[in-house]
Amino acid sequence: MPTDHIRYDILAQQALRGVVRTVLADVAKKGLPGEHHFKITFATTAPGVRLSERMRAQYPQTMTVILQHQFWDLTVNDDAFEVGLSFGGVPERLAVPFEAITAFYDPTVQFGFQFETIETAAGDRGAVTPVEASPARLPAEPAKSDALPTPAADQPAEPAPDRDGGGGEVVRLDRFRKK
Repeated sequence: MPTDHIRYDILAQQALRGVVRTVLADVAKKGLPGEHHFKITFATTAPGVRLSERMRAQYPQTMTVILQHQFWDLTVNDDAFEVGLSFGGVPERLAVPFEAITAFYDPTVQFGFQFETIETAAGDRGAVTPVEASPARLPAEPAKSDALPTPAADQPAEPAPDRDGGGGEVVRLDRFRKK
């Protein structure tokens, strides 16, 4: 089996994280268009994640935030985004590096990415933590909450209900990668 010296898997995940960056940067400048809103899940233990000790205690591994009606001061740079949100009536400011994001979903159009860790040899693409992404149908609209717990790593997430009756296929990029 030939060796992939180009590392398409890493390039694909970087491109998909770029989609998230571009979308959030556009929202930071113009606001949310139409009914669009986002569910962003991230690893709270990832390097560069900033959140209060209260939130870190409540979400020790992963956290999902919803950017819809009640968020403010969204700023986006090349490596991360920062946003103000309210949790239980307490305002918080979060900083999330794009590399910490494990899932991004826009329920309005049922479009998202779920990132998975890929094992790599030392020295691949410098300090990039490679992950693989696949467009996915993620959990349906949650209750009116700014932060949602995510399933434990050993518990599979429930598939999303099909609201409009239309079909959807999860396409995994690793299907195209030789193992």
